[in-house]
Amino acid sequence: MDTDSIHSGYSHHSNRSRGSNKQSERSSRDRHKSHSRDSSSRSDKNVTISASSAQPPQPDQGSAPTDAQDDNWGETTTAVTGTSDHSLSQEDLAGFGKETDGPVEKLNCIRFIPLALTLLLGLLVLVTPLSFLVLPQVLWPERLQACGTACEGLFLSLAFKLLILLLAGWALFVRPTRASLPRIAVFRALLGLLTLLLLLSYWLFFGVRILDSQEENYHGIVQFAVSLVDALLFIHYLAVVLLEIRHLQPCFSLCVVRSTDGETHHYNLGQLSIQRAALVILQHYYKDFSVHNPALLTAAKSRAAKHLAGLKVYNVDGAGSDAATAQSRAKIAAAARQRDTSHNELYYEEAEHDRRVRKRKARLVVAVEEAFTHVRRLQDEEKKKPPGDEMDPREAAQAIFPSMARALQKYLRTTRQQHCHSMDSIQAHLAFCITNNMTPKAFLESYLMAGPTLQYGRECWQTRQWTLVSEASVTSPLHHGSEFQLKSSDFSLVVTSKAIPHLKLSEEYVHPKSHKFVLQLQSETSV
Repeated sequence: MDTDSIHSGYSHHSNRSRGSNKQSERSSRDRHKSHSRDSSSRSDKNVTISASSAQPPQPDQGSAPTDAQDDNWGETTTAVTGTSDHSLSQEDLAGFGKETDGPVEKLNCIRFIPLALTLLLGLLVLVTPLSFLVLPQVLWPERLQACGTACEGLFLSLAFKLLILLLAGWALFVRPTRASLPRIAVFRALLGLLTLLLLLSYWLFFGVRILDSQEENYHGIVQFAVSLVDALLFIHYLAVVLLEIRHLQPCFSLCVVRSTDGETHHYNLGQLSIQRAALVILQHYYKDFSVHNPALLTAAKSRAAKHLAGLKVYNVDGAGSDAATAQSRAKIAAAARQRDTSHNELYYEEAEHDRRVRKRKARLVVAVEEAFTHVRRLQDEEKKKPPGDEMDPREAAQAIFPSMARALQKYLRTTRQQHCHSMDSIQAHLAFCITNNMTPKAFLESYLMAGPTLQYGRECWQTRQWTLVSEASVTSPLHHGSEFQLKSSDFSLVVTSKAIPHLKLSEEYVHPKSHKFVLQLQSETSV
């Protein structure tokens, strides 16, 4: 059977005899490759862009080894038609588009210190009431009075209160750490200090009044332990109010602006410290803001650089101390005089880019619809086969992916999204859509519209480092006019706070009969 293959111009070298047109075309393609390599090299500092590295060449059976290029997975894949039952390049598909994993983040033991202190304090809280009950039984059991019915009832109450305290403390304090704050959490530290002070006071009272005198009233000792558990329950209630309820009522409206593209979102927050507000903003950022794409910002920079590169300044007065400053000012002034013609260039560039995007999108939509039609035809054929010969969704995705790979890659390159989607992620998404019987439109939605950061791979957001910059202390509460920044490696989030104004509502009573009227009809009518 025949196998139809899609070959790219990148995989063939032109001879010198083909003319200067081929050479200029190849040089433009080389410049495009170098630009894509530069953007991928710059992606080492931007977490949303994962740096890719080419895989070593893998030889095919009976053919010469070929170079696997990560940037050209849409050009080097082999299309499988309905008449072919196998393809030699399908074995190499898994080797294309793979990206090297970034350096593994070293385990930071500092972030586990608060959790360890919380567990230690919780263990001390749990052991202290039990110690109050056990120590008298061990040290002077012969002098203790018998525990009556009321005392045994207190044992039951103490057991259930400890169980409730254990579950409530686990639900409130024992949580996985989602972020490492620059400063200590004030309310948590105050609650921990209050708990330690309470335990220390009870231990001092127990040592002075019970251990030294060897108290014989065991019923009073049990009541003393129950009172400690009651006090701990009240502290837990205070922790719920301070940590979970206090900030629920919105008090401030925070405006978050991304410094590179100006994307803006607004959030209403309660009474929080600056570092807690920054943490909430980052949690919202990963689900509300679109993924940061620095490739979209290079067009304006290249346009300005091109204008400045075409200008020449001659110094007729000789080299002076401020010659460089005068030269830069002259360039800026000359570039400003060209503003009358630069807007036309910008207009036509944007119009041409929109035309190319629409063209690529139309080709991509047609290619994906044809591929999904081929999948439905294969599914109908698989139903007639024995159960053991059915095709796996992953295999079906690998079979139809080459038919849409070139159109998809050209569209991603035109819209500058090629760094956000690897070949493996596209095939996994395609297999997911085939498994859940989704439409071609559902498959294309992830590529036609820029989604939030969490929609993309873990390499886009997992290792991002944020720095909180604030003139005020990060532990101070928010107030009207607070400003701070959240800096990343390639952009920053500028946050300004404004207090929600006090709203005053007044009531106006409307009498139920005030809006009624009487319609009087005259008996005389015109004939």
